[in-house]
Amino acid sequence: MSVREQPTKVKMAIGIDNFREMREKQNYYVDKTRLIAEYLTAGDKVTLLTRPRRFGKTLNMSMLAEFFDITKDSSDIFEGTEIMETKWADKMNQYPVIALSFANARGENAQFLLNQLSGEVRKEYMRYEFLWNEKKLPEAMCRELQRIYDCMWSWEKKDGFDYLSLSLTGLCTALEWYYGKGVKVFIDEYDTPVMQALISGFYQEIRPVFSVMLGSLLKGNASFESAFLTGIQRVAKENIFSGLNNLAVCTVNSPEYADCFGFTEQETRELLDACGLKLDERVRKMYDGYRFGEFHIYNPWSITNYARRKRMEPFWVNTSENSLIRSAMKEIEEQFRPGYETLIESGTYRTEVKMDSSYYEVRDVETLWGMLLSAGMLTAEEVSEDGICTLRVPNREVMRAFRELTALYIGAAEGSMAQMFRRLMEKDLEAFAGEYKRLLRTLPSYYDLKEENSYHMMMLGMCTFLTGEYDVESNRESGKGRSDIILKAKTGEKPNIVMEFKYIRDEKKDLRELAEEALEQIERKDYAAGLQGEVVCIGLGHRGKEAEMEWSVK
Repeated sequence: MSVREQPTKVKMAIGIDNFREMREKQNYYVDKTRLIAEYLTAGDKVTLLTRPRRFGKTLNMSMLAEFFDITKDSSDIFEGTEIMETKWADKMNQYPVIALSFANARGENAQFLLNQLSGEVRKEYMRYEFLWNEKKLPEAMCRELQRIYDCMWSWEKKDGFDYLSLSLTGLCTALEWYYGKGVKVFIDEYDTPVMQALISGFYQEIRPVFSVMLGSLLKGNASFESAFLTGIQRVAKENIFSGLNNLAVCTVNSPEYADCFGFTEQETRELLDACGLKLDERVRKMYDGYRFGEFHIYNPWSITNYARRKRMEPFWVNTSENSLIRSAMKEIEEQFRPGYETLIESGTYRTEVKMDSSYYEVRDVETLWGMLLSAGMLTAEEVSEDGICTLRVPNREVMRAFRELTALYIGAAEGSMAQMFRRLMEKDLEAFAGEYKRLLRTLPSYYDLKEENSYHMMMLGMCTFLTGEYDVESNRESGKGRSDIILKAKTGEKPNIVMEFKYIRDEKKDLRELAEEALEQIERKDYAAGLQGEVVCIGLGHRGKEAEMEWSVK
């Protein structure tokens, strides 16, 4: 539900993730304050929620902090919102709050990353500096907080890391002592420093600090009321939440908070109507398709950008997760490849998905699918009681990111593949053959091209670039046998395509003759049977990174 409707032109801001700023500047706001009511109703001690990037986590966390913070008066910025019509309205500005974001806690070494963490914690210390400067706490507590604060300014001190470990617990104790109420803790992007350390290889250096900092705050701490953490992935509690048994984990498949992050169909329609746009099939195919719990959800970042710019294009990018996913795909390529190829070919893949730990803690196929799901590259169309998910790419926008991932996976330039397939759809087959041979020569030396199936599977992966225009079939019965790849045009404007692959090691064999044999097989076994409209038949002969191609058009 939108609030504060504009009497004149709708103000559609891009990139504002601070709730107070959003409301004070009277920007269009999709009301998600029901998150507060659900959080209070649930009554969980520690909630950990995972969502992809650009799905409103930071804005919602800012909203939670603003609502509860006892040092603020938030009545004006919550005026007219859903939460003010509930019994929970009297909880506004009634709790001391520690609010942190670890989104910028990155770095190529442990020292730099911990310094970033320290800087974030230091901001909260600065907010409450009056507690010890004005001697509002017992003398011993004032001295300890001052020592921790000083250490966070100067990392040359030998015991600086130890103080960071205890910094949040110390501040929490002081706030509870002063206000006489338990502290509410909100941590956004909690997993960023952990994943950065895992990628860069210094996780064991930061783990003791991070584990103690969060563990001592969230377990056995009588001074905190409850906590809400958000991230993209779940990091197993055995690593940084050691012994924490009061953790309520809510993933993209969970029913809790399902409509609180991202836009529902109704919210999307209202927003677009306010901007003079319509929610039609083009918009749905481009930005819809996510399933959180039982809700179909639109990407809020993309919808907001589309409403602002009134131009449909892929706004969602996923660069930070791609490095993780790409390296994981390479690491367990043999186990992952069959499912990946099924997903490309059929559009869905049914498999077990593990979301109770990250891939970099448990390196198996199931956690990799979980990482793709958590990152928003895939969504679960269906989830069975035993945890089996039917996975698919959510929409055309994400397919663009998926194509980039496929290009990186294969080791080819995305632009080269796009151009190659453009030539194919235009039936410029001479140019297509040239682009294909050039692409083969540029593949990394580690790419395994040692049998016919290698080229078949490589091409199948590349076919993600055609999913908008073609249905992809691989090794399906057609005519009098099984064709390697058939691309069925979704409209009569483009040709159908049949491909057959051949491979030989013999240096004396003429590859053009091999390609002719492949083309002859297509015709002899009538692989084009049943295809309506124009058909391009392509025979490909390979040896290592060499290739020749023969074709015919029917």
